[in-house]
Amino acid sequence: MRMHHFTEFSAGHGYLEAPRYRDGKLWVSDFFAAHVITVDTTDGSIEKIFDVPNSPSGLGFLSDGSLLVVSQHDHKLLHRAVDGTVTVRADLAPFCGGDANDMLVHNDHAYIGNFGFDLAGGAEPRTTRLIHVSPSGGATQVPGDTLFPNGTEVHPNGTTVLLAETLAHKISAFDLTPDGTLGNYRLWAQLPDTHNPDGIAVDADGGVWYANALTEGPESGFYRVEEGGVITDAILVPDAWGVAATFGGPDNDILYLVTNATTLSDFAEGKSAGRIRMAHVGRRGAN
Repeated sequence: MRMHHFTEFSAGHGYLEAPRYRDGKLWVSDFFAAHVITVDTTDGSIEKIFDVPNSPSGLGFLSDGSLLVVSQHDHKLLHRAVDGTVTVRADLAPFCGGDANDMLVHNDHAYIGNFGFDLAGGAEPRTTRLIHVSPSGGATQVPGDTLFPNGTEVHPNGTTVLLAETLAHKISAFDLTPDGTLGNYRLWAQLPDTHNPDGIAVDADGGVWYANALTEGPESGFYRVEEGGVITDAILVPDAWGVAATFGGPDNDILYLVTNATTLSDFAEGKSAGRIRMAHVGRRGAN
């Protein structure tokens, strides 16, 4: 296994999630500060974009440059226009068990995960389904019972969507059809039982870099896995949960790593110390 080291990039945050690189900036949600921010990747300067009172999670951009944001606690998909106007694009409540969560936006379609149960309240885990929101705002469930559907990305082949199932310890796959619907839910890579994949990033070679969440210690960090379950690379971060990653930089070859120092009990109380780290892993991002 290839081991990589990280360097510090940005600190002093709450609970960070859903990083997206765009035009020299990282866009990221802060659960506990209840806002979306950008971090300039050249000088580290931070700008608050807007508040999301019910806690933001997944982020993604539409083809016109506007932003979609998942509002967790009230189960809404928000649309922030280029002029800053915010409206509700879709009501996700009929399809959510627990909070709405991470999101992939691809060709103006949104694919949104949800907890499936009350994680912070200690409820028993149960399966749920990924939610597909069409460009017109219609929301439907994707066939396939999943356990904590989380980070979602498109494989470089353009016809496969990959999904991290946090509490099933696996990466799953769907076929992506030209009309944006997903089907043929299947296993892509089974992970060790001690790995809880959260946010994911896909490299140009088709490998999935996943954050190992809900754990702090010798296995905490980020790992690269290939189809079939072979783990090839690791970035260990023993002082925090690995939560999400995204490729960025001028050559799309910097892996930005979101970590949060917290525990389940602290998470339930809104306590966390969020950081962004960065690593050069010798690969470029697929998207």
